[in-house]
Amino acid sequence: MEGIVTEKEKMLLGKLYNASDAELQKELKRCRKLTRLFNNSTEEDIEYRSKLLKDLFGKVGENIFIEPTFRCDYGKNIYIGDNFSANYDCIILDVCKVEIGNNVMFGPRVSVFTAGHPIDADVRITGLEFGKEIKIGNNVWVAANVVILGGVTIGDNAVIGAGSVVTKDIPANYLAYGVPCKPIREITEQDSKIHLL
Repeated sequence: MEGIVTEKEKMLLGKLYNASDAELQKELKRCRKLTRLFNNSTEEDIEYRSKLLKDLFGKVGENIFIEPTFRCDYGKNIYIGDNFSANYDCIILDVCKVEIGNNVMFGPRVSVFTAGHPIDADVRITGLEFGKEIKIGNNVWVAANVVILGGVTIGDNAVIGAGSVVTKDIPANYLAYGVPCKPIREITEQDSKIHLL
């Protein structure tokens, strides 16, 4: 029958989908295996860790460092640029695309959640889920314990303060923090001089 899309296609399009679909369960299992191997590796296994991340993610740039433990749903929906680092306990629920630019830093326990569940209880108890893409620009610093929710874009050079919950877009070149996270002020040339004193 023409026009029928798979549960995976629905998921990637941000439509309601059935997460118990056999194809998706197979991909989840693959991801869990790769993350288990990564999290059980040691600091001497740098090349092995790099290979696992290349196998896990949709795209991996140069000079990537992730400190175990790390968790994600599928891995293949995560696209990372050059010079990325993530500290301990990073979680990326990638039911939709997560795009991370160049020179991005995550502090400990950063959580990136594209996944969502319907608000209506009757729909939610059917097991249907949905997701929304997340985009993080270049040169972004995301501090410790930040939660980034689906549908959010964080602009280039932004800094997200510790403990923030990012529910809306953050413009480029802004310091933002809070629950919910809000742009506080523009980052200026004066900020580059603080550390030269």
